[in-house]
Amino acid sequence: MKLELHKITVRDVQWGTETCVREGVLYVDRQRAVDFVAEEKRFARVDLELARPGESVRIIPVKDAVEPRVKMDGKGYFPGFLAPMDRCGEGRTLVLDGAAVLTCGPIVAFQEGFVDMSGPGAVYTPFSETQNIVLVAEPVRDLEQHQYEQILREAGLRLAVHLAQACLGSPADAIETYEKGSACEENEKFPALPKVIYVCMNITQGLLHDTYLYGSDLRPALPTLLHPNEVLDGAMVSGNCVSACDKNTTWHHVHNPVVAALYARHGKELNFLGVVPTQESTVLDGKIRASKMNLTIAQQLGADGVIISEEGYGNPDTDLCLNAKNFERAGIKSVVISDEAAGTDGASQSLADATPEMTAFISTGNVNEMLVVPPMDRVIGWPESIAHLSGGAAESLRADGSMLVEMQAIIASTAEIGYNRVGCEWI
Repeated sequence: MKLELHKITVRDVQWGTETCVREGVLYVDRQRAVDFVAEEKRFARVDLELARPGESVRIIPVKDAVEPRVKMDGKGYFPGFLAPMDRCGEGRTLVLDGAAVLTCGPIVAFQEGFVDMSGPGAVYTPFSETQNIVLVAEPVRDLEQHQYEQILREAGLRLAVHLAQACLGSPADAIETYEKGSACEENEKFPALPKVIYVCMNITQGLLHDTYLYGSDLRPALPTLLHPNEVLDGAMVSGNCVSACDKNTTWHHVHNPVVAALYARHGKELNFLGVVPTQESTVLDGKIRASKMNLTIAQQLGADGVIISEEGYGNPDTDLCLNAKNFERAGIKSVVISDEAAGTDGASQSLADATPEMTAFISTGNVNEMLVVPPMDRVIGWPESIAHLSGGAAESLRADGSMLVEMQAIIASTAEIGYNRVGCEWI
């Protein structure tokens, strides 16, 4: 399977009379883009804002982040949502590299987060470094929360594809190629290399705690095997309203650093067998079922080692422990990647579960670490929503606009696929 990512570098974003990219600047026809999103009549209000790195801007609450992409054959993107059902990971994809669509809306009482474009909070989120087109959308009165989540999620996807489609025909600044054969073919080419599989755990717990694979909710599904290219090319979409620090946004799925790192070592240090997107159930039987099926897939492929990344914390810690235990007991070496909820002083038990088989642990940071973020000159969204977000409280927002928050209120601050800047030192 061969995938080409044709990347156009975006260094700035501005309003324009047409949507196009010229000399590193993405120009957005604001009214046309607003009208396009407003075709969804369940929105009462739709607006777009721009937020650039270094600006004194806060965006709150952020629902999802999506990189503008489109298949260059004109078939759209995100099959199951905005493209005919087909397999991802092949052909040519246009990427507006450095741009992001952030969706923002008052889905409060659920767990979202914020992005600061400058100041101390900006250090902890990748979206302080992207050129952001912020979609602010409010629902019509009495729309159910799950319906609002759905239309806002799909609006973010639609806007991202809309922007990329308008730039078809523009020359790419770089082309990245990802090519790998089937597991059988790669085993024949690299018989002496250790065979490694990646188990990517996903929030799949319903009630706005969802992840989608090819447009289908993963919650009632079973673990399956994907070619790495599928992950890098839009097969997975976030539908999560969970703690902001460690939710995998849709942007993160196509930028999964575990996939990228394993790909870079494939054929040199290891044989990368593939990716298993797996569930985090709300019931014990579901957790056991998923972990046992993850093991079965790995054994049938002859895996020698496995990388496991968690999403979320709390009850998913049990899924993480079950996966590590089952793999280790079967003789498959495991490394887990997770954040920690160790309290504001870092002294509490980090996970809600434990198992002695978990001997290789990569920490992406303590979600409870406290910090003060200063007031911003411009706030996009609803700053008062910090009272309802994980990592925030009623007293978080101060009179001067500054906020006292836990790390977990910042989008992707402790991303458990490793796309972040922090970790924990065990003492």
